[in-house]
Amino acid sequence: MSNDRSAMNELHWLIDMVQTIEVGLVVLDSEYNIQLWNGFMENHSGVSPNSIKGSNLFEKFPELPEKWLKQKMESVFLLKNRTFISWEQRPYVFKFKNYRPITGRADVMYQNITLLPLASLTGKITHISIIVYDVTDVASNKLQLKSANDQLESLSQTDCLTQLHNRRHWQHCMEREFERYIRYQDPATLIMLDIDHFKKINDKYGHPAGDKVIQNIAYILNQSLRETDCAGRYGGEEFAIVLAKTTAEEALFFTERLRKKIEATETIFDNRKISVTISLGINDIKADTQTSSQWLSGADKALYYAKQHGRNCSRIYQITDSTEA
Repeated sequence: MSNDRSAMNELHWLIDMVQTIEVGLVVLDSEYNIQLWNGFMENHSGVSPNSIKGSNLFEKFPELPEKWLKQKMESVFLLKNRTFISWEQRPYVFKFKNYRPITGRADVMYQNITLLPLASLTGKITHISIIVYDVTDVASNKLQLKSANDQLESLSQTDCLTQLHNRRHWQHCMEREFERYIRYQDPATLIMLDIDHFKKINDKYGHPAGDKVIQNIAYILNQSLRETDCAGRYGGEEFAIVLAKTTAEEALFFTERLRKKIEATETIFDNRKISVTISLGINDIKADTQTSSQWLSGADKALYYAKQHGRNCSRIYQITDSTEA
């Protein structure tokens, strides 16, 4: 009699523990019908164990990723091994709202999931258990840290005045494109861009006006780029651009469109209109270009030639004569 009472007590404790633990516990048969649905699942789904027992999981929750989840479960039945699903693989399986005040910025509960095979007394796998862990705190902290690191990385690569790449990161892009040329022979072109008579703008209107002009040109430049292009502020009023998979002749179309657009644009500062022009030097990678520095030097020489021959123009660097373009 005492043994029966002890067994009943143990069963009561076990049922009480299953219902009150702070993890979700679901037991399914081989047809995915729900046999157990604990208090955690009831609290977060709003569905009671009595009303859901015997129901098909996927019919009751059509928003579940049925095909993906069934593949996971079938492997558990077949291989008789547990499997683990991290929130980093899939943020959640059950779309439960997040009610934690600490992580209130997360709308949905992030979850780790364990799928566990359950064997009968004969050793046959007849049921599967889904264990749901609320990892919203951990996930939110990790995502916030990643976001902060991404912002810091972006700031370390960005020129604060123009929001283009800074010189260091632009040079990294240039070197990476040069290495791609060495490996795959893909064409690529460098462009150096300089604002004409910029010192006169600073002298006449002041440095804040000069900064406004630089910002305006950076904006127009950024709007003109493709996703594969890389532009940066090289220094002062000088900009540099890497055009991937582009020859010098193709780059000339780009520079002329950009030059004419800037020439037709006015910068407004303190109710005064400021018009500027730009000069541009173009240099594509040639067969005997041995280093990225040599590539950059050619674009810089072409820019110098453009400024020495009237400004407000684009010039292509010719390797046969560094004084002509």
